[in-house]
Amino acid sequence: VQLQACGGGLVQAGDSLRLSCAASGRTFSAYNLGWFRQAPGKEREFVAGISWSGEGTYNEDSVKGRFTIFRDNAKSTVYLQMNSLKPEDTAVYYCAAKRSLTYGLGYAPKYDYWGQGTLVTVSS
Repeated sequence: VQLQACGGGLVQAGDSLRLSCAASGRTFSAYNLGWFRQAPGKEREFVAGISWSGEGTYNEDSVKGRFTIFRDNAKSTVYLQMNSLKPEDTAVYYCAAKRSLTYGLGYAPKYDYWGQGTLVTVSS
């Protein structure tokens, strides 16, 4: 599976942005997907994940009520809708995919495939 993330950019605090991650391959619907982010000088952080069945989970501490993850299996694409953006959301955002749900959706080392990342910059 190859993942191609896009949609990042420079926005102001309070703005919205939608990230997309398109996947190659014919078994997209069987994959569990996640969005992670990494800010300068910080470790990679789980943002949101969605299972093959469409169940979403979020890093409640950082994105609660502001971000929504959803998938379109017909387009082999997973999205991250980000509303009410804050300067602390500034990071490179990565999408990832895996077949197994072992360790859940928030554990980065257990993902099999990663996209190249897309930069989101939120100005105050």
